[in-house]
Amino acid sequence: MTPSSQRRVPVPEGLDGERLDAALARMFGLSRASAAELISSGQVLLGGRAAAKSERVPAGEWLDVTLPAAAPAVPVPRAVPGLAVVYEDADIVVVDKPRGVAAHPTPGWTGPTVLEGLLAAGHTIATSGAAERQGIVHRLDANTTGLMVLAKSEPAYSALKQAFREREVDKRYHALVQGHPDPLRGTIDAPIARHPAGDGRFAVVADGRPSVTHYDTLEAFRGASLAEIILETGRTHQIRVHMAALRHPCVGDRLYGADPVFAEHLGLTRQWLHAVELGFAHPADGRRVEFSSRYPDDLAHALDVLRAES
Repeated sequence: MTPSSQRRVPVPEGLDGERLDAALARMFGLSRASAAELISSGQVLLGGRAAAKSERVPAGEWLDVTLPAAAPAVPVPRAVPGLAVVYEDADIVVVDKPRGVAAHPTPGWTGPTVLEGLLAAGHTIATSGAAERQGIVHRLDANTTGLMVLAKSEPAYSALKQAFREREVDKRYHALVQGHPDPLRGTIDAPIARHPAGDGRFAVVADGRPSVTHYDTLEAFRGASLAEIILETGRTHQIRVHMAALRHPCVGDRLYGADPVFAEHLGLTRQWLHAVELGFAHPADGRRVEFSSRYPDDLAHALDVLRAES
């Protein structure tokens, strides 16, 4: 018998009025076809009753879902347009990741990944780590752009994993956030865990994992601020969660409460968040290496609009 898991979650505000199959797909990272199959096989209850896949779901209504256990996602070489190699040697490869690209395959993700793109381009990646995450020592969200480093040799994998674990890697991000943080410079020390709603978000939770973010406002505009952010820790969605907790979510980040009207005005269809600098001791010889990345066109355009209006 194939193992399965039971989930009971409320429909989030952002999916109010969506079709049941579309909402299910977004909440659990499924394809529309897979979501429809679950619904038709009786594995989904809306408000305690069976519902058609085309039924519209109200925010706050409970979904009871029986999910089949997912098989591990295995990377398959696939070309990724826009994935740029910034630096490479026998031990590491540093890439500039475009939007819409995950770090590695995960159950339910059907889009491109950094790992698959590198394999397709003929790059050798370390075999350490789980099969779907070989060579991965840190990650960026799919719609966060910028710099990532991957290990090519086994010693480099071990050394980089330790460096990230001991907070010896400098990770510098730029984020456009709504409003003006007060104070303009500060530290957010707040633990993070999965949101109690179980809808894919993370949140500041008392018993979560320790998470520390430093921010410094670089430029203020009408209704938004450009901030430089340095991470001490590297939790999932850390910057997005911490800035939202300050009531200054990343512009365009609808998952964490950003204003969709403001994002549309700036031409944004994803969160304004970019991994702009990455620095660490090279795992082979200890020399300091540093890399930087320019803003992609959509993020640069949003700043141009703000500067023209301020």
